[in-house]
Amino acid sequence: MARPRWQDQVSQASGPWSKGWDRFVAVWASVNLVWVAFDISYVPLRTFWLQRNLYPIPSVPLVVPLGAIPDITPWIDPIKGIEPHRETQAYLGHFRVLDRALLPLKQGQPLSPLQRSLLKHQAQLTAELIDANPFLASEGSATLEKIKYRLRQRANQNSARQAASQLLSAPWLQEQGWAQERRFWQGQVLPLVATNYWRSIDGNGRPTDHFWRIDLLLFQSVFALDIALRVIRLRRRLPGLRWRDALLRRWVDLPLLLPFWRWLRLLPVVERLQSSGLINIEPLRAVVSRAVVALLAVELFEVLALQLLDGAQGIIRSRQWPQQIRRLRSHQSVSNTSGERELVELVRIWAPLVLGQVLPRLGPELQGVLGYTLRQSLDRTVVPLPLRQLKPLLQVETGLSKQLAGGMVDSLLDLARSTGNQLARRDAVQVDLLQQVVDRFWEELATALERGEGLVRSQELLCALIDDLKGTYLSQINRSGIDALIRELDALTTGPATPGD
Repeated sequence: MARPRWQDQVSQASGPWSKGWDRFVAVWASVNLVWVAFDISYVPLRTFWLQRNLYPIPSVPLVVPLGAIPDITPWIDPIKGIEPHRETQAYLGHFRVLDRALLPLKQGQPLSPLQRSLLKHQAQLTAELIDANPFLASEGSATLEKIKYRLRQRANQNSARQAASQLLSAPWLQEQGWAQERRFWQGQVLPLVATNYWRSIDGNGRPTDHFWRIDLLLFQSVFALDIALRVIRLRRRLPGLRWRDALLRRWVDLPLLLPFWRWLRLLPVVERLQSSGLINIEPLRAVVSRAVVALLAVELFEVLALQLLDGAQGIIRSRQWPQQIRRLRSHQSVSNTSGERELVELVRIWAPLVLGQVLPRLGPELQGVLGYTLRQSLDRTVVPLPLRQLKPLLQVETGLSKQLAGGMVDSLLDLARSTGNQLARRDAVQVDLLQQVVDRFWEELATALERGEGLVRSQELLCALIDDLKGTYLSQINRSGIDALIRELDALTTGPATPGD
């Protein structure tokens, strides 16, 4: 029983140093893959890294704080060219001034002129924030919409500007108190404002990104060295291999050196982890690819079978079909490169089987057919019509036909046995005679098709038979195809279960 490939031992490098180096590079490539994934997702997820809050259900205001995660934005923002946005930072700074001024305010207490001035200025900044929409620079228009929605919901207004003016008015604060409003602003509005940023543009007109420097110095330099060592190792094992061909054999490592399409590094990383023996993904690969391979095999076989059947129909429909039959004669008349005439050998092998073994077993059936034929001939030619109603005469006729049929069949079968035994013996003269019979058969068949009216009818019938094969056999492949192939492949690769399993 075949052994699954994933159960074999993973081939390791020749020496311990090479084995250790390969495992280090595989682990380092995995670290690089994690770093690439973090870099690709950092800008879209910057709000999470800044606030470190998890919202498990987007439509429900449920927040799971993740305070154990450190704030990494001060180190990563400069790499991505991200800077604080001036307008939103000014808005947050003025709010801190307003907060310090309103902290002593009690509910129902009138506001001082300074507090009223700061509150009016904050309402003006909020209106400008809504109108200017500084979140466009960071593609955060949805953030502004969240702010406007929360303001309208808090003030029960249809306009965000009117809601902000109401929430930052002296009568509203005297009625609600600053402590309660302060929790609203610091919990639902200011964290959204703080997520806004400005990103610089490099000389090519693209957002600034210095990730390639870290990638080149820490990772790609190691990958280039490892690829060079692998090529040298391959050249030592195959001295006749050219450097260019050796490099092409390491095509799977190309994504490790590309500064773009970095997500393709998943392929060489998985390959290195597999080849170094750190992981074994062959069972997973076999499960994933088995259905795909089975489906492709069925589709490919359908296309090939259909092409073969269409080609056979084209040959049959051709006016040169009799010439194609004659070519069988000329092909078998001349020995091929191996000196063997296949069709003659098939006749020499099959004729003894048919004449010596198959036909003798068909004796009773042949006697029945021949006896019925003889009885029909006697009825039409020997026995007059008035005498056919006499039962004794009919019994005599039946017995006579059976005796004649039995004698004829026995004689034919004896002749067939002797002929089969003679054909089973290898004889050069006999082979030449058989060759002449086969050649004459193809010649006479082609001539009969050309002269008679059976050519067109035979072409129609054979093409109709091939069409039936297309409709039935190929449809059966579709119905039974994939599941049966997968079960058969499982039976071949896994084998029977052992008692210890």
